[in-house]
Amino acid sequence: MKLLLTGATGYIAQRLIPVMVAPRWLNTRSQPIATGNVIEFLSGVLLNEKTLKKIGSMGGENGWYYGDWLWGMRGFIDKLFGGVGLRRGRKNQTEISPGDTLDFWRVLIADKTEKRLLLFAEMKLPGEAWLEFRIDNNNILHQTATFRPLGLWGRLYWYSMMPFHGYIFNGMLRNIAGD
Repeated sequence: MKLLLTGATGYIAQRLIPVMVAPRWLNTRSQPIATGNVIEFLSGVLLNEKTLKKIGSMGGENGWYYGDWLWGMRGFIDKLFGGVGLRRGRKNQTEISPGDTLDFWRVLIADKTEKRLLLFAEMKLPGEAWLEFRIDNNNILHQTATFRPLGLWGRLYWYSMMPFHGYIFNGMLRNIAGD
């Protein structure tokens, strides 16, 4: 496949991208691809990779991209109740694998091809908690916090923490997805 691109964009694209994988439906004698479509596709791929790198380097000395002082406070409270707190950090600052620890989280799934990271909370809680990051096929980052409460105390905990979770998780999403 040969891309016919014009102007400065075409000059740069032809030198940086000698080969581009295209969908099967483009397999025709003439394969018209607009420069804007190429740039949109490539920027999506690059942002996707940058976002995956940010997600994969969370925790430990790198922090959590937003509200680190609140994460620190939660770690302190966890230690007061006999939990692990934030003392575990992470063993590798750039790579994570299933079974690794990220502060008071345990990595259950870390899959770059599926673009998914699933963490299980090992902090002291009146229930069980998971935090998931995933990038869908439209390059949209999804962050899901799931909590399975144990009884009334679990429900009271979850609802009392909702304002903090909204503040922290929205800030994290903005900082992970932003430049």
